[in-house]
Amino acid sequence: MSGSLPPKGGDYEFSPEEQPFAPGSPYSPRHPALRRATYVALALLAGIGSTFPSALTTVNVGSISGSLGVYAVEASWLPAIYFAANASANLTLVKARAQFGIPAVTQTFLIASAASALLELLHPTLATAALARAFNGMAAAGLVTLTVYYLLQVFPPKLRPLALVIGLGLPQLGTPLARLVPVELLASDRWFGMHLLELAVPLGLLAATVAAPLPPSDRSRAFGPLDFVTIGLAVPAIFLICGVLGLGRVVWWTDAPWLGWMLAAAVPLFTLAWLVETNRARPLIQFGWLGTRDILRFAAVALLVRLALAEQTFGAVGLLTAGGLTNDQLQTLFAWVLVAMSAGIAAAALTLSERRLPWQVMTAALIIALGAWLDSGANNLTRPSQLYLSQALIGFGTTLFIGPALLFGVIRMLKRGPDYLVTIVVLFSLTQNVGALLGSAILGSYQTIQARAHAVALSAHLSGADPAVATRLAAGAGSLAGTLADPAQRAGQGAALLGRAMTQEANILAFDDVFRAVALMALATAVYIASLILVSTLRGKQAMGRPA
Repeated sequence: MSGSLPPKGGDYEFSPEEQPFAPGSPYSPRHPALRRATYVALALLAGIGSTFPSALTTVNVGSISGSLGVYAVEASWLPAIYFAANASANLTLVKARAQFGIPAVTQTFLIASAASALLELLHPTLATAALARAFNGMAAAGLVTLTVYYLLQVFPPKLRPLALVIGLGLPQLGTPLARLVPVELLASDRWFGMHLLELAVPLGLLAATVAAPLPPSDRSRAFGPLDFVTIGLAVPAIFLICGVLGLGRVVWWTDAPWLGWMLAAAVPLFTLAWLVETNRARPLIQFGWLGTRDILRFAAVALLVRLALAEQTFGAVGLLTAGGLTNDQLQTLFAWVLVAMSAGIAAAALTLSERRLPWQVMTAALIIALGAWLDSGANNLTRPSQLYLSQALIGFGTTLFIGPALLFGVIRMLKRGPDYLVTIVVLFSLTQNVGALLGSAILGSYQTIQARAHAVALSAHLSGADPAVATRLAAGAGSLAGTLADPAQRAGQGAALLGRAMTQEANILAFDDVFRAVALMALATAVYIASLILVSTLRGKQAMGRPA
């Protein structure tokens, strides 16, 4: 890069427009074109790299368990640990950047992530995989913010809200990209390829941040002694909640008493954190503000849309997996999703304004509802090509929603002051991370319940006296004539084949129920946002009609 960054505290004086927008954020001086282009490239690298390593594990978690020597239930801890670490990291990161500086915090987490990935590479066990997921989750939280900071250096002051919208959209591309990596490339030699990628990403990002640092930021004492008390109480509570949500539908809610004990332990931890914060002069989390109507609406909408987005990560993938498809057969589908998500980022950026934020989120909810409704007619012949449009719509809705949703909260935070930054960042992070787990838990549980109901309904129509059933049983037995000589065994296996076909059909019907439920939930969210827009418009007209 040509030129050098203006030194903080030197001869260069930063103008008011170049000041940091929040504690811990960098100054934003004017940069030459080459440096701006470099920052754009680094924002792309940091944004996508923040979620790509964890996505590799999440999309292959069912297969990884064998190489780790554990059951799939135990491997289900890995995504839960990542989401918990990512959700809770901002309790520390916001003030850490203000006190220690952006480079020190970001590079520390990247080094920790790389070290844990190296340990997992050398000694792949469930414990090392869990450690890698935890550090990866914390590093991802820092990298998302770093992406926004890099983009803030690119845009002029009037367009800087675009940095938040684009910076929140880029990490969403990590999951479809992970789906595009061939499984055989990752799985060879006990998933050596995947572990190598998980190591390469933080090392590459570490080198990039050292080679192209951000402008300086103000540093000051940010942490108070009671901050660590709150963090020490809230972090384990978040891990417990995420563990319950991540494993509940796998072990089933009522069959594992330890799930209840985890919830019971989380409640007093959250209660104690609330008591500490509500009795402080300058709390870490502004619980009083969280209870206001505006912020509760913001959290509810952000959570509801995130729940609906589980249609893609759980619903569509689950449907195709139930049909016998593997991850490699979904690559073209997720290539379309990747293109649609990129288009969603562009659409969010091009239509951005403070007045349009509710309209953008409402439109995203309507698009997600349409995509889910299109999937609700799936059957056992449905293949990825038939889901290109619906999943592209949901991918588009994802990135159209996430940036404007956070920007809505940040605007409210800026009106209150910098002390509210931790609160809004943590709140949004919780709605997206815990919401992702909650969405999969709710939809997965609903699908299981509906699959059992459909299986009972289908089995009621299976009678040996029915000519169609008898023909199907005979065909199943006949297909085994070359391998089984005993007619009784062939008949038994033929019945088992029919039972498996019935179970598959019941699962597909249950996924259709899930898609319809998601469509209704997304539509209801859009209607709710529309009602808020209508009420706000009417109040504005009434205020204009009053005499001065």
